[in-house]
Amino acid sequence: MNAERTNTTNSTAGKARSVRRGGAALAALTLAGLAGLTAAPAAQGAEGAGTADGRPAAVAHHTGRGALLRVTPVADLSRAEVAAFLKKGEFGTETVRYGVRAYRLTYRTVDTQGRPTTATGVFVLPKAQSETERHRALGLVSDAHGTMVHRDYAPSVSEDFGRLSPYLHAAAGKAVAAPDHLGLGKGPGVHPYMDARSAVTASEDMLRASRTAAEREGRTLSGDLYLTGFSQGGQVAMALAREARRGLAGFTVRAVAPVSGPHDLSGAEMPALFDGRVNDTSAVFYLSYFLVAQNRLHPIYKDPSDVFRAPYADGIERLFDSRHSEEEVIPALPKTLKELLTPDFYDRLRHPTGGLLAALAANDGFCDGKPAAPVRLYAARGDTDVPIQNARSCAAALAAHGVRAPVLDQGGVTHMESLGKAAPKVARWFVRVEA
Repeated sequence: MNAERTNTTNSTAGKARSVRRGGAALAALTLAGLAGLTAAPAAQGAEGAGTADGRPAAVAHHTGRGALLRVTPVADLSRAEVAAFLKKGEFGTETVRYGVRAYRLTYRTVDTQGRPTTATGVFVLPKAQSETERHRALGLVSDAHGTMVHRDYAPSVSEDFGRLSPYLHAAAGKAVAAPDHLGLGKGPGVHPYMDARSAVTASEDMLRASRTAAEREGRTLSGDLYLTGFSQGGQVAMALAREARRGLAGFTVRAVAPVSGPHDLSGAEMPALFDGRVNDTSAVFYLSYFLVAQNRLHPIYKDPSDVFRAPYADGIERLFDSRHSEEEVIPALPKTLKELLTPDFYDRLRHPTGGLLAALAANDGFCDGKPAAPVRLYAARGDTDVPIQNARSCAAALAAHGVRAPVLDQGGVTHMESLGKAAPKVARWFVRVEA
C-alpha cells in the first residue's frame, strides 16, 4: 500500500491528484519539476552503462533466475541534485553523502505460477569519490515500493515518489535494489497486487541481477543485505526476512526496517476498513484492487457481480489492468464500501471463507517467526491507510518468538508523510548497523 488516499478534498478529481502525489508532501514531485535534475544525465556519464550513444546494453548469456538481460541508465545525479530531489519530497537529507547513478535492470524471474518470465527494477549505486571508495565493498538495500496501479509509476520508469527511498539509501553509501515487481515497469502481464509469494521471488531475483550489474560497473557487493519497504513494500520486507532463513541469493540479512506495512491483514487491516480507522477513499481503492488481483490467484468470485454492485461490476477488472492511473481509477469507484459491494459480500468480508480466506492467509503472518537480524517497525498513529495496529500486531508476533522489535511511532502524520519521516531514520540505522 502506498499513495495517501484522503477523503477530505472537495472533488473526485482533487482526490485522485492527492492520491497520486500524496497531498502537499509530494505536490512538487511532478516529472516536469524534476526534469532539470535528471533528464539530461540519464543516458550520459553512467559508468559503463549502455552503449557509447546511451542505448541500453544487452548483457545476459545465461537463462537462470536472476539472469541480467539488459541494463538501461536512467539517472545520474550529483550529491546536490539528490539533496534537492529529496527535499522536494519532504525527505530529510542528513544522510546524503554521495551522488547516485541509477539503472533499470531487466532480469529473469518466475510468475505467480512459477513459470519463466521477466521483470524490471531500479538499481542505484553511490558515486565513488575516490579510487579507494570505488573498490569498497557495498552493502545492498532491498527496497520494496508501495501500492501502484499503473505500470509506469514503477521506480525503474518514473523518477517520482518510488525513487525517493532508493536515492536516499544510495546517497548514504549503499547499493540499492528496488524491484518493480511483476506486471509493473517494463515487465509483462498484470500486477498481482499483494501477492507476497511473487513479490519475494521477484525481489530475490533482483538481488541476483544486482550483483551482476554491480560487477559490470566495476563495483563489489559485500554480501550484507538490508531490508526495507513502504506500505505494501513493508509486507514484502517482512516476507523476505522470513525467507532469509533458507538464504536469499547468497546474501546475509543484517537489518530489517519496514515502514507502515499491512502486517496483519486479518486481525488489523481488514477490521479497520469497517470501523473508520481506514478512510473511505482508501478502503474502497485498496479493497477493490486486492479483490480483483487476488481473484486471479484464488477463487474469490466467478463473476464480478457476485462481489461488486452495479454499475461498478461491469468495468472494475479493466480498471486494475496495470494501465490505468489512480487519477482514472479513483473517480470510477464509489465513495464507500457499502456502495461498492453487494450486501452478501459485505457481510462475508467480516467472516471470510473460501477463496477470500485463502487469499488473506497466503499474504498474512510474515511476522510469525524469528528473523536472523534485528527488526525495527516504523509506523504512524495518524495513518488512516495502514493503521499503526498493523505494526503492533507484528511486534507481538515477533515477541512470541523471543524477538524484540520496537514500534517507532512517527506521530500524527499521514501514510505518505510517515515514509518521509521514517526513511532517513532507517538510513541512519542501516549505516550504524554496518559500522
